[in-house]
Amino acid sequence: MKIVVVIPTYNEASNIEKLSEALLALGQPGLNLLIVDDNSPDGTGRIADDLQARSGGRLSVMHRAGKGGLGAAYVAGFGQALADGADLIIQMDADFSHSPSYVPQLIAKAAECDVAVGSRYVPGGSVDQRWSAWRNFLSRWANRVWVGMFLGLKVRDATAGFKCWRRSALERIDLSHIKSSGYGFQVEMAFLCERQRFRVCEVPIHFEDRRIGQSKMDMGVKLEGAFRVLEIRWRYRFGRTVAGG
Repeated sequence: MKIVVVIPTYNEASNIEKLSEALLALGQPGLNLLIVDDNSPDGTGRIADDLQARSGGRLSVMHRAGKGGLGAAYVAGFGQALADGADLIIQMDADFSHSPSYVPQLIAKAAECDVAVGSRYVPGGSVDQRWSAWRNFLSRWANRVWVGMFLGLKVRDATAGFKCWRRSALERIDLSHIKSSGYGFQVEMAFLCERQRFRVCEVPIHFEDRRIGQSKMDMGVKLEGAFRVLEIRWRYRFGRTVAGG
């Protein structure tokens, strides 16, 4: 079984080598890495190329022309992973917010479902204790109230960015129609999972804030995510399972 971990990067020079080493050290049979770098000015792409040269074929790099957004990076990475014959495709952040230690659990869970989600909001899941009460409330409200109100999703962590997809699931989603980025990308993919009636399993994880580097999740990204919920509702109106114009 071939497993590809897709890792989008933008200015992750301080994290990408450590993360890659941690993933490859798991000893998971068939595990490969695909780093999708958006021409990071801090040299992340060059570091990734060095890692590729030393990986014995287990790590590859996709260089994109510029910062095109998280959603577009994942769509490109998913497409490449499918073309390379991946049976399972894992998506995760490059900043250790998603611990590599959960990867074997997601892989095991994917045997029971179409998509295994690393979830903060199921029993046993948690978020960084440094989160303020306001941030905690806002995240839970966005997942359960805002997204639930407009999209009716059953998944508890609709903005989760740590997932393991079976090949057959991604093949049933027309990735060329995905328009969202940031939180919006995660929500749109979660919405399509439920529209396609995929079996979705949530695996409890602890989400830790990045300790090195600068977060990309600024207010603009959060507002884009909130707007995208409404835009997703409109694009998939009338029960469509692919996005219209």
